Amino acid sequence: MKKSYFVVIAMILIVAVGVIYGPKLFERSSDHIQQDTAEQNHKGHGAVSSSPAAIAPQNPAERESAEVPAVEIPEDKQQMLGVRTVEVVAKPLQKVIRTVGRIENDERRLATVNTKIEGWIEKLYIDYSGRYVKKGEPLADIYSPELVATQQEFLDALAWARKGSSTKGDAFGGMLSADAGRIVEAARQRLKLWDISDAQIKRIEESGKPVRTFTLFSPVNGYVVQKMALQGMKVMPGEKLFDIADLSSVWVIADIYEYELPNIRVGQTADITLSYFPGRVFTSKIEYIYPTLSGDTRTVKIRFTIANIGGQLKPQMFTNVEVRIDLGKKLIIPDDAVIDTGLRQIVYVDQGDGYFEPRQIVVGVRANGLFEVLKGLNAGEKVASSATFLIDSEAKLKGISPLGAHQH
Repeated sequence: MKKSYFVVIAMILIVAVGVIYGPKLFERSSDHIQQDTAEQNHKGHGAVSSSPAAIAPQNPAERESAEVPAVEIPEDKQQMLGVRTVEVVAKPLQKVIRTVGRIENDERRLATVNTKIEGWIEKLYIDYSGRYVKKGEPLADIYSPELVATQQEFLDALAWARKGSSTKGDAFGGMLSADAGRIVEAARQRLKLWDISDAQIKRIEESGKPVRTFTLFSPVNGYVVQKMALQGMKVMPGEKLFDIADLSSVWVIADIYEYELPNIRVGQTADITLSYFPGRVFTSKIEYIYPTLSGDTRTVKIRFTIANIGGQLKPQMFTNVEVRIDLGKKLIIPDDAVIDTGLRQIVYVDQGDGYFEPRQIVVGVRANGLFEVLKGLNAGEKVASSATFLIDSEAKLKGISPLGAHQH
């Protein structure tokens, strides 16, 4: 009986001890387990980890390379989309500026005919515009009372000079002869200043009579492009009667847009063609670049001179002008390879294995379907030259965009 009693008391004591000290022992055991697990994990980090940060490259150059965005286009999909690539190369680039021009009179070969005295046109030899005249050909006869009076003065002074020279040994006759000689020379110079030729003056001197009219002659070979003279009209000093143009050579005036002006230089060669001469090409060089800009068309005029053999080139004819400009050796790509967003230019660089990197570049001159590359690409790299917009759409769907302009 006593034995069973002690057994019951012992079990009660064991239960009481478990109730009092059991939770503390469990917490202590859990802490040891967590500590051991943390130590094991800490030791394991040096060998194996699935964390993305752990596998990131520690070399900055490798980390930058790993961060370069690229869109994957498998080869079979490239064939389906029609993707083609082209190598970035450096080679001579030539730009051709095409514009229109018109033929105009060579202003250096224009002449005007007028009179320096008051008078009336008594006879008109050239009675219509467009007529061809030769140098020295008569244009009109003009009657001038003032000219007649000057001729008479010249003849009288000439007679006095002759009379004085015939008187020998007479002091008064010698003085009269000297004065008469000076008057003769003065009258002769006045006639010359009125454009009376030496031949006409000699004829007046030989005939001893004043000529009623004097003749205007053409100063150049050319066409009468303007005729203001009419039969019987009164003319005043300085009044224009004829305009004569020598069309043995003509000007071609062409318009160059403002944005093309930096490429234009005096001396550059151009090919000039006309619909009037199908298949014929006139070659000339830029002779002059005009200093003003047209506010309406935003163009600057340039000038060429071409020979007008046979007079077949007519003023105001239209021409086609092609100016060829050698830009030197440039790094170039096709213009189809460039996507212009308005703010930047983007190309897709072939990285191999079906990956294309979107890259921002800086372009320069555009010529003959090619772009000059100023920054962003190196010679030898390959860029997508077709289906670039499809590649760009795929990149945008995947949220891939260029990092910016690369410093190469």
